[in-house]
Amino acid sequence: MIFAANFKCNHTRSSTQSYISTLSELIKSDTSHECFVFPPATALLASTPNVTIGVQNAYMAQNGAYTGEIGLEQLDEFGIKTILIGHSERREILGESQEIVAKKFQYFTENGFKIIYCIGEPLEIRESGFDSVMEYLTEQFIGIDINYPNLIVAYEPIWAIGTGRSATIDEITITHKALKSIVSVPLLYGGSVNLSNIKEISSIDEVDGVLVGSASLDAVKFYELIRSC
Repeated sequence: MIFAANFKCNHTRSSTQSYISTLSELIKSDTSHECFVFPPATALLASTPNVTIGVQNAYMAQNGAYTGEIGLEQLDEFGIKTILIGHSERREILGESQEIVAKKFQYFTENGFKIIYCIGEPLEIRESGFDSVMEYLTEQFIGIDINYPNLIVAYEPIWAIGTGRSATIDEITITHKALKSIVSVPLLYGGSVNLSNIKEISSIDEVDGVLVGSASLDAVKFYELIRSC
């Protein structure tokens, strides 16, 4: 199982250092799971032997006149080679189009990054029927090399992110089965994953792991998620 913690705009450098120290100690003897942590850019650290540190976002350049962005030069300082691309908050709040997402994806594939590529649909699409859902999700693969060997896909229904409402087990199962007919890479589920639903979600054959938001912000609680599977 793959467990990925997305801090979003939470934690400081100091609290992230404490978090990684605690989590690394807790899972030091657990070799059955793969663990990623995505802190904010101000709290980037080097990976540990059992926790891979990734970046939530980066720009398509080594360096340069890109105000507010970070490039490969900054990531190289920490040895970071893992990135989130396509998260709905980047798309919906910050206006990243599929064209931009695809260009970013191509750039970081060319530089050998492991990519967790996020897709998901809004509530109105889900309520329009499953055909609409799959059409919407399929469009988010435009310009994306789904055969890239360092690719992980994360399905995150937008209506379930940070709302406390997870997709039902049936909804996750049906959607993941359909996605598995499109991509043959590890497929994560994300969207209000917590201790009360992790066992059911992780037991679905087509779920290879989870991308966790608010339930990952405490290292001990995140480890409890990992340990419960």
